[in-house]
Amino acid sequence: MSKKITKDMIITEVLDIDQSTAAIFMKHGMHCIGCPVASSEKISEAAVVHGIDANKLIDDLNAYLESKEA
Repeated sequence: MSKKITKDMIITEVLDIDQSTAAIFMKHGMHCIGCPVASSEKISEAAVVHGIDANKLIDDLNAYLESKEA
């Protein structure tokens, strides 16, 4: 995989890699991906605010990107 998603990445960094990841954020209950905070908030920070399991979100994001490269 060309770029591995980490908890320290900013939400919009991930969206810039692949806009389709928005559906994965939404599936995990992170519906604020379009808000201004998304351009400055790390995934780990947003996960705490939204009560989301950041590790599961990261796993799903990376699995999705890996499946596109296969």
